Amino acid sequence: MATLEVKDLHVSIKEEKETREILKGVNLTMNTGEIHAIMGPNGTGKSTLSQTIMGNGAYHVTQGDVLLNGESILGMPVDERARKGLFLAMQYPAEIQGVTNAEFLRAAINARRPEDDQISVMAFLKELDKNLSLLDMSEQMTERYLNEGFSGGEKKRNEILQLLMIKPSFALLDEIDSGLDIDALQVVSKGVNSLRGDNFGSLIITHYQRLLNYIVPDVVHVMMDGRIVKSGDADLAKKLEKEGYAGLRDELGLKVSLVDDNR
Repeated sequence: MATLEVKDLHVSIKEEKETREILKGVNLTMNTGEIHAIMGPNGTGKSTLSQTIMGNGAYHVTQGDVLLNGESILGMPVDERARKGLFLAMQYPAEIQGVTNAEFLRAAINARRPEDDQISVMAFLKELDKNLSLLDMSEQMTERYLNEGFSGGEKKRNEILQLLMIKPSFALLDEIDSGLDIDALQVVSKGVNSLRGDNFGSLIITHYQRLLNYIVPDVVHVMMDGRIVKSGDADLAKKLEKEGYAGLRDELGLKVSLVDDNR
């Protein structure tokens, strides 16, 4: 069992005229074998949390720590965090010209393996074909440049394909349901659910209960004003869908100023 722990995490970002604190003491512990969901209004720090865990240099940790299996990862570059078993599926995946999906996937798999245990071409193609079939993706997708010219739905499926091929210990899924129609949402959810088990855990950031109808979380966290203010089981998400965040703010006696951005 692997463990990802966020301890009293405070994070700031430099803006044009000031440094603004976004995360204000986040605490979260999850293990492989668990699916956690984070919900909350816009501007409360959900995406900042995932970007900080993965090592985006735009976000500055001013207090606290992030531990993977008891080891601090804050001093590690992004590629080292990935090799240790972290994976981030972003809202807006980058397009990379000149690198095909297949080339990228094989390089990413081998980056996590010892030099004397690189995946063979045959083993790679067998695994790739299996996962393409699961996600209802054509083989032509693997020969296209990474995300170049992809629709929003194709980019999301492609990130789940990467997830299935790389098999990280923990996947941070930042609004993978954004912009997906119901068919694409079901396919993406099927991919994530196929990994559920003792060797995989996921932190899913979403605004909507509909995703959690397909990927049922073990734990739901609600983030407001840079903190996790409430945690519960899957029923908490259903309650939020019915009552909204205003009801929870009133229940907890919170006075939160909400900002409409993607942090």
